[in-house]
Amino acid sequence: MAVIKANSEHVKLLARLMRAEAEGEGELGMLMVGNVGVNRVRADCLDFKNIRNLQDMVYQRPGGFEATIKGYFYQAARDRDIRLARRAVNGERTHPASNALWFFRPSGDCPAQWYDQANSGRFKAHCFFVPTGEDCPRVFGTF
Repeated sequence: MAVIKANSEHVKLLARLMRAEAEGEGELGMLMVGNVGVNRVRADCLDFKNIRNLQDMVYQRPGGFEATIKGYFYQAARDRDIRLARRAVNGERTHPASNALWFFRPSGDCPAQWYDQANSGRFKAHCFFVPTGEDCPRVFGTF
């Protein structure tokens, strides 16, 4: 059962984002990008107030994803990408992205904090960052 409302077009949009941001990280890396996206829709805190659906999240300005800004968000969602996106929408969480609202690819080690958000870990090239439970309790809620 979905943890956020998402129609088939929104799931395809999330699948495209996951592919654009993390295709080189494999399915697990793509799923983690999906975790971040779903968390942003659920959060209603910090930079993500009034983000109500996946479309709002994907195209958020400012604070959106590099793929949608720099032009590599053009590939269609494949069946496997859509299945991964559906898993994220259905609440499958993967550490270190389980409660993350941000990720980025540093040139070196992951910093302990990024814009006052704690590092929750690294997967391949990407570092993930989580808010505090006080700042964003809905990110840490159960599904």
